[in-house]
Amino acid sequence: MSSKSLQWLTLVGMIWLQAVNGTNNNFPAYSSQLKHLLSISQLKLNNLAFASDAGKLFGFFSGIAALYLPLWLVLLIGSFLGFAGYGLQYLFVSSQISSLSYTHFFLLSVVAGNGICWINTVCYIASIRNFPFDRQVAVGLTTSYQGLSAEIYTVLVGALFSNSKAAKDYLLLNAVLPLAVCVVTSPLVGGDNVRHGKSLRVGFVVMFIITIATGFYAVITSFGRLSSLGSLVGITVFLLVPLVVPLAAKIREVMFLKKEMKIHNFNTVEEKGNGGGDGDVEAMEKDSVSVSDTEEVGHEQVVVDVKEEIGVKLMLRRLNFWLYFFVYFSGATIGLVYLNNLGQIAESRGFSGTSSLVSLASSFCFFGRLLPSLLDYFFSRSRYMISRPASIAALMGPIAGAFFLLLNTTHICLYISTAVIGICTGAITSISVSTTTELFGMKNFGVNHNVVVANIPIGSFVYGYMAALIYRKQGGGGDAKCMGSLCYRTTFIIWGSISSLGTLAALILYSRLRKFYTSQRS
Repeated sequence: MSSKSLQWLTLVGMIWLQAVNGTNNNFPAYSSQLKHLLSISQLKLNNLAFASDAGKLFGFFSGIAALYLPLWLVLLIGSFLGFAGYGLQYLFVSSQISSLSYTHFFLLSVVAGNGICWINTVCYIASIRNFPFDRQVAVGLTTSYQGLSAEIYTVLVGALFSNSKAAKDYLLLNAVLPLAVCVVTSPLVGGDNVRHGKSLRVGFVVMFIITIATGFYAVITSFGRLSSLGSLVGITVFLLVPLVVPLAAKIREVMFLKKEMKIHNFNTVEEKGNGGGDGDVEAMEKDSVSVSDTEEVGHEQVVVDVKEEIGVKLMLRRLNFWLYFFVYFSGATIGLVYLNNLGQIAESRGFSGTSSLVSLASSFCFFGRLLPSLLDYFFSRSRYMISRPASIAALMGPIAGAFFLLLNTTHICLYISTAVIGICTGAITSISVSTTTELFGMKNFGVNHNVVVANIPIGSFVYGYMAALIYRKQGGGGDAKCMGSLCYRTTFIIWGSISSLGTLAALILYSRLRKFYTSQRS
């Protein structure tokens, strides 16, 4: 297979990986049942949600491994970590083993969460290597599908299993599905199949159309408009449709080669008839190559904007890093904690459609992850395109507003706030990949970005533990359930206030970078 069709096939492989890699996103769908099965308090349940995120504290190991090991091996290591973590939890919940304590369950969640980091690292690096001039587009497209993970797993559980045992079924799928997809896609992640030209533009437009259609389908099915089996068939078709792009690239290349062969054979016969020499044939071949090359690289090359190439030690001494770290900590991280606690929040408000709410959050998170790459691709050469730190600042405000809107106890406000938090959290997550490369370079990206996202487990513990303490206090103490608007009211006020501070930090970071780039131009 040619490098160009392999380039697109690699992107499709990364889409499949990300679609099944967000296993921690489906935790709210079965957290309430898991709490009952394990006979644990809300605090201990929150600790399990934190444990999955805590695996990101050790995510930098995947970045170091990617520097020295082949990517396919890094990918398989990540899949086996997830298989071991979720697999043993499944065996315990299904009563096939009985020796797991709560501490073991916690540690297995950490292992499984760390496995997600390994797969993410491979997806980021493979996308950036294969599309260095369109890295935001490639990364945004692939990571957007991770926002669909909760929707995909919810559909699979509804179609394949009995919902009465959802916790067991989710854990089984979390263990098996990523491993299977990693084995299938591992041959695609090793090479650098770099091509950039006008023909890529058509491919990206087709990918965007497919991706947007997939997102709309996910939103429709999240409201239960189709049967579980119908939803499963539909989502499977939408995940296979991106294969048309590498297939079309391959067909186009085969047709081009056949055409060139016919021209070559015709000219060879003509040259022999006219007594032409080898030099004329050589000139014809050069012309043929130049046409192909022009098609590939004929457009203006985009310069990859990198502020500086630095390692993790120097990065930790920079003020820009800590501003960036706090912005992520008070924006995307709070959003992820809210989504992790969505099951308990819905239950406390007397909302029964938790699965549909989780699917809705997943769908809007998908669109949020996709939106930055869509805007970047179509407006990157426009003077109206705002910088990525400014984009993050613009997204922080709606997150803060959504938390304050949750003080209204109506179900419609729950839907609206969840959609807003989902789309903004997804967008910041997507933008952060390119922001890390621009601030600290591409050479050490695997390690640097995993250090940045280490704020997720820290925030998961701080914000989640605080929410659990307030929940227990409002419930009268002990392990009693808390029902009513007061269970999370104080929590929403605190989260909204911290997000407002994060907006200010994002504006300061944007101001510093603007001064730097202005001085560089002058």
